[in-house]
Amino acid sequence: MGVNEAKNSIKNNKTALGIEFGSTRIKAVLVDENNMPIASGSYDWENRLENGIWTYHLEDIHAGLQGSYRALAENVKEQYGEELTSVGALGVSAMMHGYMPFNKDGELLVPFRTWRNNITGQASEELMELFQYNVPQRWSIAHLYQAILNKEEHVKDIDYMTTLEAYIHWKLTGKRIQGIGDAAGMFPVDSETKDYNEEMVQKFDKLVEPYGFPWKLRDIMPQVMVAGQDAGCLTEEGARLLDPSGKLQAGIPMCPPEGDAGTGMVATNSVRQRTGNVSAGTSVFAMIVLEKALSRPYKEIDMVTTPAGDPVAMAHSNNCTSDLNAWVNVFKEFAEAMGMEVDMNKLFGTLYNKAMEGDADCGGLLSYCYFSGEHMTGFEEGRPLFVRSPESRFTLANFMRTNLYTCLGAMRVGLNILLDKEQVKIDRLLGHGGLFKTKGVGQQILADAVNAPVSVMETAGEGGAWGIALLASYLINKEEGETLPDFLDSRVFAGNEGSTLDPKPEGVEGFNIFMERYMKGLNIEKAAVESEIW
Repeated sequence: MGVNEAKNSIKNNKTALGIEFGSTRIKAVLVDENNMPIASGSYDWENRLENGIWTYHLEDIHAGLQGSYRALAENVKEQYGEELTSVGALGVSAMMHGYMPFNKDGELLVPFRTWRNNITGQASEELMELFQYNVPQRWSIAHLYQAILNKEEHVKDIDYMTTLEAYIHWKLTGKRIQGIGDAAGMFPVDSETKDYNEEMVQKFDKLVEPYGFPWKLRDIMPQVMVAGQDAGCLTEEGARLLDPSGKLQAGIPMCPPEGDAGTGMVATNSVRQRTGNVSAGTSVFAMIVLEKALSRPYKEIDMVTTPAGDPVAMAHSNNCTSDLNAWVNVFKEFAEAMGMEVDMNKLFGTLYNKAMEGDADCGGLLSYCYFSGEHMTGFEEGRPLFVRSPESRFTLANFMRTNLYTCLGAMRVGLNILLDKEQVKIDRLLGHGGLFKTKGVGQQILADAVNAPVSVMETAGEGGAWGIALLASYLINKEEGETLPDFLDSRVFAGNEGSTLDPKPEGVEGFNIFMERYMKGLNIEKAAVESEIW
C-alpha cells in the first residue's frame, strides 16, 4: 500500500493499533485496513532488581506506554503529515505472568513481581499436587499462594490481582478483563468453557479458606475473554494516560489484552489446531495448538491457549544458539588470522550450508550447547561440550551439522512427550528467529527434527505488537461467525505462505539417531557440571 492509501486509512479511521510491552522495549504498531504495518514507535526500558525482586515501577509502565505512543504519533506525522487523533481499534499486550495485587483504592500493595522471579517454588509444587496440573513458578496463582505461605500482610487487602497488560487495559478502559491466553498464565483455564477451570478454582478457595480472607479467587481475578469479544472502550481518563497531549479521542473500541505468547502465535499465523511455531535464538521454544487437552500434566510442558481459547502446549529450552555463535566466532578469528576480511553474514551462510553436506546422523559426533542450566534434561548448570569417539567422522560438515542439531536437542525432549506419549499431530510449523536466517538450513533441520513441514515467512519478524494490532483489527473487522484462524488466513496471510520445506526421510532418521546419542551422553554433561575444574 502506498502513502496515499495509508493516509486515507488514517483519515477514515480504518486502522488498528497494538502496543506490546517486551522485557527491554515497548513497541507500538499501527496497521492499515489491509492489516499491514504503516507506522511504529518504540520506547526502551529495563527491569530493576530491588530487594531481591525483579520489578518495574508503575511510573516506568506509564512512561513507557506514553513514550511508545508518542513515538508512533510522531512517526505518523512524519510519514503522512497527519495528526493521530483516533484509531479504529486498540489492543495492549505484554510479557505474561507475574503478580500485581491492588487494594480497593487501586493502590499497588507490593512491587510488581515479574515473570523473571523464581521465588515461588514451594507454592508451585503444592499447587501442582493439588490441581494435578503443571503450575510454573512464574504464574500469578503461584505468586499469590507463595505470599499466603509467607504470611505476607498485604494478601487480606487484595481487591484485584492482575498481570501487566490487564493492568494497562484496566487503566485505559476501567474494565477488569484478561485475554484467555494470558489468563492461562495466571491460573489454569478450561478450553471448553473458555474460563478459569472451575474445579481448580474451588480447590484453591477450599485450600485457603482457613486463612479467613474476605475474598474468593474469582472476586480478585480478571474476567476471561476470547479474541473478538468487546473488552470495553478507551475512556477519557485512559486517553489522557495514553496521550497526555490531549489529541487522542476517547471511545476507541478495545480488544481483550493478551500475553506475548498469544500475540506471537497471531503474528506467525499459528493459531489453528495442529499448527505451531518455533522461536529459535538464544533460547528456543515450540508452541503447538492441540486438538484436545493432554492426558496428564508434565513438568517439561507448559499449558497455555491461543487467544481464541484452544489449548497450546509449550516446550521451552533455555539454550539454543549461544554455543553455535561462539564456534562461528572461532572461525572468524581464524579467517582474520589468515589475513582475510570477514563478512559475518557470508561466514554464517557458508558454515550453515556446509552442514547440509554432512552425514544425516552427524557422523557419530555429539555436542551440548548448555551455556546455562537446562530444565528439560535436569541440569541446574550448563557446560558447553563437544565430544567424539576415535571412530567418529570428524569433518567440517559433520561438525557444523552437530552444532545445529544440538540447538534443537533439549526442545526435542519436550516435543517427544507431545509426539510420542500424547500422539500430538502437527500439520505445519512456522520457524522464526536467528537460527532460520540462512535460507533453507535451520528450516530443513527443524522439519527433520519434528517430522513436519516447516514454513518461514517474511512477516514473522514483525513481532507481537503487530500481533495485538491484528487482534484489535479482528474485533472490528470480523464477519459474523468468522473465526480467528479464518480471519488470519483470508485477511492477513492470504498469498503470504512463505517458503515451506518438508521433512526428508533420511534427515528424520538421522536426527533420531543423533537424539539417541544425545540422551545416552547426558552423563558426560553431568560429569562436566559436577567436576571441580571450573
